Amino acid sequence: MTDERAGHTSRLALWGPMSGLGLGIALVAGGLDQAYKLYMLFAFDIADRQPLALSPFLDVILVWNKGVSYGLFQQETAAGQWLLLAFKAAAVIGLTLWLARITTKFSAVAIGLIIGGAIANAVDQLAYGAVADFFYFHVGRFGWYVFNIADAWIVAGVAMLLYEAMLGKGRSGEVR
Repeated sequence: MTDERAGHTSRLALWGPMSGLGLGIALVAGGLDQAYKLYMLFAFDIADRQPLALSPFLDVILVWNKGVSYGLFQQETAAGQWLLLAFKAAAVIGLTLWLARITTKFSAVAIGLIIGGAIANAVDQLAYGAVADFFYFHVGRFGWYVFNIADAWIVAGVAMLLYEAMLGKGRSGEVR
């Protein structure tokens, strides 16, 4: 397809100047999450040793999440699980295409964190039929969602993108 105004041919970019950085961050983020989960499930055996109180407001427990981050959109059926996996795959593909257009390191790190978290949770879903969540913040009987490191990566990445969009000097979606 030719863009007559710019005088050049446009194409769908699959790789950009920050793709290596973003995908490297995704690999490290996903790897750290998976390493922690494997340790907690098989070496530490959290299933038999829970709850583990780290503080008056933070426990480590094991919850199998059949939804997406923070327990949203729970799916009990095989069809629902496959639909969630398809959604995660589409999100990773879309984020990878966005990453190819990124020109700031900050945004590349943010998108890399989101991709790494999404892939790590998808690995759990494929391997176990659910995502292993561990961290439970609470005040007395009032508690928040149980989450894992991958969920934290996703939230951190989204927060970074919001920060850059609202307060940052760069444009996270800037095209080269």
